[in-house]
Amino acid sequence: MRPAPAVGTIRTVETAAIPLRFAGTLIEFTSESVAAMPILAPLPLLVERFETALRALGGATAAATQAHVRAAGDSKFGDYQCNAAMALAKQFALKPRELAEKLVATAKLDDIAEKIEIAGPGFINITLKIAYIESVLAQGLRGYVTPTDAGATAQAKTGGSTSENASRFAPMDRIGIPTAANPDTVVLDYSSPNIAKQMHVGHLRTTVIGDVFARVLEFAGHRVIRQNHIGDWGTAIGAVITGLWYIRTRIARGETLDAIRARLTQALELKGKPVEARRAWLEPIAAEWTADLAREGESSTKSRATTLDELELGYVFVQTLSSVAEGSDVRVGGGDGAKRLEDIPRLTTTFLQRGDAWERGEWEQARAISMNACQELYERLGVTLRAEDVFGESAYEPMLPKTVSDIRSLLATRRASADGAIAAECRENQGAQCIFLYSAKGEPAYKTAEGEPLPMIIQKSDGAYLYASTDLAAVRHRTETLGATRVIYVVGAPQKLHFEMLFAAARALGWDHGARLEHVAFGSVLGENRKPLKTRDGGNVKLRDLLDEAEKRAYELLLERERGEAANSELRIANSELGSAGGTAASESGGAPSRRLSDAQMREIARRVGIGAIKYFDLARDRNGDYVFHWDQMLAFQGNTAPYLMYAYARIRSIHRKAAETGGAAGGGTAPAAVRLEHATERALGLRLARFRETLDAIVADLMPHVLCAYLYDLASDFMRFYESCPVLVDDLAVRGARLNLCDLTARTLKLGLSLVGIEAIEQM
Repeated sequence: MRPAPAVGTIRTVETAAIPLRFAGTLIEFTSESVAAMPILAPLPLLVERFETALRALGGATAAATQAHVRAAGDSKFGDYQCNAAMALAKQFALKPRELAEKLVATAKLDDIAEKIEIAGPGFINITLKIAYIESVLAQGLRGYVTPTDAGATAQAKTGGSTSENASRFAPMDRIGIPTAANPDTVVLDYSSPNIAKQMHVGHLRTTVIGDVFARVLEFAGHRVIRQNHIGDWGTAIGAVITGLWYIRTRIARGETLDAIRARLTQALELKGKPVEARRAWLEPIAAEWTADLAREGESSTKSRATTLDELELGYVFVQTLSSVAEGSDVRVGGGDGAKRLEDIPRLTTTFLQRGDAWERGEWEQARAISMNACQELYERLGVTLRAEDVFGESAYEPMLPKTVSDIRSLLATRRASADGAIAAECRENQGAQCIFLYSAKGEPAYKTAEGEPLPMIIQKSDGAYLYASTDLAAVRHRTETLGATRVIYVVGAPQKLHFEMLFAAARALGWDHGARLEHVAFGSVLGENRKPLKTRDGGNVKLRDLLDEAEKRAYELLLERERGEAANSELRIANSELGSAGGTAASESGGAPSRRLSDAQMREIARRVGIGAIKYFDLARDRNGDYVFHWDQMLAFQGNTAPYLMYAYARIRSIHRKAAETGGAAGGGTAPAAVRLEHATERALGLRLARFRETLDAIVADLMPHVLCAYLYDLASDFMRFYESCPVLVDDLAVRGARLNLCDLTARTLKLGLSLVGIEAIEQM
């Protein structure tokens, strides 16, 4: 059930609360009051006008038609283009141009359109009135919305946190953008690390892409429930628990981690060697294990905190050891209770699954060690995942018997989905319980490479459950318990087939409950050799190491720039003393720095620039493709990069600081809270600002973060062209104030856009 909306209020706020605002007061709106405003943004307004016209022309038959309005690809054709006449002419039994003429006559665009042209067979080109664009920007200048804190509603039973928890974000400037009139409840599945494993570069994409969706969807007014579907259950968990115990007993024996790593190297070298060689190496280890197990109750091995590095080392060692021990008949323990060494992890899993206390406690320890390390990385990355968002595979384990039982009952005979597009049935195949999917024609919807029907296995012949059973339980939980109307899985492209089959099965079972199920795929991060990015020794690049390197490189780059600026400043001072032109007044952007930044300031800027550069470089690329990781391009202060956008924002803010130093907008007075778009570059910048809302709407609909990045880059570029053509701090106070307002709105939009991609802006660089 959706939560009741908060009651909105409108209040005025003193200008002092918003530095360098050139209006007497500022209206601050809550979500409810802004949502009640008339639509002013260009694209939503044009869509509304043309869809109203289509209904007027076609009556009920046109009720579901789309207006087919989009931004013009080339400014010589105007600002927007409506292609409805081309798409719907047959429906109206008219020629496209005739329908276009009727649409133009019916749509009532005189108040917003400067020029409307019908081009070719029926394209409608619209050029907006400057006064209308100025009115959109005026709404942005006055529109502040702060999220209503309805309380941090912890979802202990449902496994997630919601957008009612406004404490996840600082109050946000909405620049006049309303929230969704009909919000969805969105379950967002992203990040999903495994316990006992370091997060590596492969987790970067799912984590930063998913977090953009969480931020944008919440900003748009949707209720977002994050689900960090961690890998914390299954057959490998026994090796995790055994590995944790092994590391602790080794440390208790006084061994170093280097000694354990050396033993792991020996184990890897023994793979595939004759059984006699493996047995000779294994027997001393088994004897120590037997002794350590006998002493387990005498003293605790948990007194020393274990790190994720140590836990991962123990897990990998036990997995390797089990492989080396296969077929050696080396045993741990004495008498009839002795167990084969390679069986111990599997037995540990069995004991955990039946609820034995010791195994449960060790599993909880391993899980806590892993997730604490992940949370540190989430905080460094600036993503909004929290501990309460974790709802992993273990949470679904109690649901699986009923899940499989219900599937068998519902799909005992072939059952079609609500739309009839696909049908499913469950039957036994080689002892396993399987779902088979069929097209509307009754043919297998999915086939093996050999052309046989491809099953979705939900329970193996030995009774074990698989990813498919867990994922079907998750779909059901998310729609029935969490009330999702939209479920988004941010998972790599190799899982495409799995999700296609999962969604088809869920629809046939009726467990989707009409929710929109979406797999958001993404490509790989590649090295310069165009192969998946690896370390020099061939391992996965740890995300922690990647962030360390980003901050280090950003600091070195900023230090180099700081030295260069200091040298230029000294040169200008010298020229000034000689009476040269170099001693003229500083530029509007503040000129050379009067003093160097402290080391602490430099490191904080480097942290933001370095982390932001990594995230943005990923997000600025179409998520469907692979991309090549390149440090120099990533940290460049030119082009579509985070440093460029952060610098653009800081530069605009420096203009306001300079304005304050010279007496504000009107020598200590105030200027009208207005924007004038008289110059061509002012109009281009104003139009770009007016299009911010439609950009966010596109992200909500299509889930393509690079579209938002492209918008921010275009906005910064438009600003630079405006700034070069239109001096801001001129003597004409009206022009000065209007241009400062345009600068202010640009800076606020950049800051908001950067925050929605999870990047912290910097006031001064």
